[in-house]
Formats: sequence, C-alpha cells, structure tokens
Amino acid sequence: MPSWLDPVVRAAATVRPDQLSRFLPPEGGGGRQSAVLVLFGEGERGPELLLMERAGSLRSHAGQPSFPGGSLDPEDGDPRGEGPLRAALREAEEETGLDPRGVQLFGVLPSLFIPVSDFVVTPVLGWWRAPSPVFAVDPAETARVFTVPVSDLTDPANRAMAVHPRGHQGPAFLVESALVWGFTAGVIDRILHFAGWERPWDRDRRVPLDWGS
Repeated sequence: MPSWLDPVVRAAATVRPDQLSRFLPPEGGGGRQSAVLVLFGEGERGPELLLMERAGSLRSHAGQPSFPGGSLDPEDGDPRGEGPLRAALREAEEETGLDPRGVQLFGVLPSLFIPVSDFVVTPVLGWWRAPSPVFAVDPAETARVFTVPVSDLTDPANRAMAVHPRGHQGPAFLVESALVWGFTAGVIDRILHFAGWERPWDRDRRVPLDWGS
C-alpha cells in the first residue's frame, strides 16, 4: 500500500468507538448488522475516496451520497469476525460493479449505530490497488458512482455543518455537486481528523440538506 495511507492504518488500530460517534451499538446486541466499504484509491489528483449517490426514488436515504455497503447475509459469517469484510466487498460489487479482486482490505473501524434505521454499521477500510470501472449497476438503487479527491474533502471551502429539518447538525462536505452528510460525512470527518489530514475550517458555516437542489 502507498505510504500516504499509513496514518489511516495507525488510526484504525487505535481509535475508540466513542471517538468516532456518540451513537454506539446497543449493549447486549441488537440492531441490523451491516458494513460499508471505505475505499481509498489514487487518481489523477492524488488520493481519493469512492462514493455513490442513492437513487432519488428510494423510500429511505433517497439521493443521499454514501459509501457502498449493506446488510450482512447469513453466509457472511460472524459480524465480529470476517462477516463485515465479506459483506462490504459483496455489496460494493453489486452496487458499483467494481472488481473485488483489485481491493486490498487493510482494517476496520469500530462498529457504529444509526438509530433512525436500526443499523449497526462496520466501516471496512480498503486500498484500491487495481482500479476497475465503476458505474451505477441498478439505476433503481443507485443514481451514480463517483470518486472524490481527498484534497477536496480537506479543503476548508468545501466544509460546513449540515442542518437537518429537525434541528440536528453534523459535518458535511460540498463536493462533486453533492452534499455529503449524515453517517458517511461523520466517518470521513473522523478519518481526516485522526489521520492528521484535517485542515482548520469554519464550523459556524451552516448549509440546509436541500443545498444545491
């Protein structure tokens, strides 16, 4: 793997769940086990992340940018073992068409909880050592698949706090004609912070969730 990923490897080995989110998996189990693939590649503009945008016709999370991923299947195995790794790769292939043989998994972040959907999500970290074509495999599920340079994610001009209609606020990124917010933005925000890539940005800047629409 490239040396620029070393800070991410170190962060994944040391970060605690409560350093990533205040929403942690229910004590004693519960929640629907799922995984997402946080895939780093290297494009024309340097390090980048793979993201997708959910179809606007979906009943939940319509039009929202996200990492590829989904629920664990019974054949994936132990959610505390190899299960999330298998699920993250399978779902990424099904959603974006990427060739999983070109992905090198190098770590996992602590599992987090999304209360609104009752998902326990494990972020699986990968290095796209042999990039393959990606696209929206099923337009009914995915509107588009795209990559975002890490330099755009760290650019203070592209950072803000997203304001939910119910008043909730969280970090957001205004990149590639999209507003990345919610769980996905929270994970990216923490990776940038603990990898030492974060640059000072205006945390008083607010954007509504319908930004750009």
